[in-house]
Amino acid sequence: MKQPSTRQAERIRQRRVREQQNLFSRLPATYAASRLQGQRILQRAGGLSVVEWRVLWDLYEAGPMTIRDLAEIQRTDHSQLSRALPAMQKKQFVTMTRDSIDGRQVVVALAEAGRIAYETAAPIMKQRRDALKAEFSAEEIDTFIEFLDRFENLLRRPIDTIVKREPTE
Repeated sequence: MKQPSTRQAERIRQRRVREQQNLFSRLPATYAASRLQGQRILQRAGGLSVVEWRVLWDLYEAGPMTIRDLAEIQRTDHSQLSRALPAMQKKQFVTMTRDSIDGRQVVVALAEAGRIAYETAAPIMKQRRDALKAEFSAEEIDTFIEFLDRFENLLRRPIDTIVKREPTE
């Protein structure tokens, strides 16, 4: 295969430098790396998926809640949880019952097998959080979270406030 010319190689290098500063392309790659690392750690910690871990952790710490509550806490799509929870119920990690006040809502609670799975994985997942704290100070993490909040707010703005409409002919 033909090697790129010096000029082409320089253009590629310049493009890489620009993309290094592009948040829109960096965040999906960062998310993918985080998710893959989490999956690998959870496999070592007993074979939970990331979704299972997040649900078990939330229920362990906050107690029973609706699917909507879980989705809000996790900043995820309600339908993703609705698809994952029946399998978790089948594994006896959670129980799901209709809310006694609002029968349209399903309340998810931690079952004994779920508590055991959580307590098995929790120490290993804590090591991951500890590694983050060793890499970044508490102040740096707070600043990073503030930046993420601002960026997320920008991304949630109506597009008409960001992109001007082109005149039509």
